[in-house]
Amino acid sequence: MNFRITPMTAAHLPAVAALEKACFPADPWSEELFRGALSSPHACVLLALGEDGGILGYAVVSAVLDEGNLDNIAVARPARRQGVADALLSALTGFGREHLSRLMLEVRASNSPAIALYEKHGFAAVGRRKHYYTAPREDAVLMTLEFGHGTETA
Repeated sequence: MNFRITPMTAAHLPAVAALEKACFPADPWSEELFRGALSSPHACVLLALGEDGGILGYAVVSAVLDEGNLDNIAVARPARRQGVADALLSALTGFGREHLSRLMLEVRASNSPAIALYEKHGFAAVGRRKHYYTAPREDAVLMTLEFGHGTETA
C-alpha cells in the first residue's frame, strides 16, 4: 500500500472526524477537539494519505514542556495491518527524539496488537489506570518511551 505522512489541515477535519467515529463509536473525539489540536502550538496532528488523497489514518500528539502524550491514533479498517500506524508512530517518535524527553500514552489493556506496535517502537509499560476506559469499562496500560535528553537537572 502506498501512502504518505503529512500534517493535517482544516480541510481534513470532516473526514478525520468521520474516521474517528468509525474507529471509536462509543466515545469519539468531536470535530471541535480535532480543530483545537490543529490550532494548538503544542500539538502535532499527522495524517496518512493514500494515493487517491483519502485519509487512511491519523495521530495526535500534545506536548507540555519537554513531555509528549500520544492522545489519539487510528487507522481505517481497510488500511490496517499495512504499515499505516507504524509509519505514523515512526514520524512521531522521530519528532520526539529531536524535541522531547519522553513520549507517553494510554492503551486498552486488551489491545495487544497496539501494545505490540508500541513495544516495537521502544515504549515500555510503566503502570495501569484502573477503569480508565468506558464502553466497555477497562483498564489502561500506561506506556512511556524515554529519549534520554531534556531531563537533566542543574
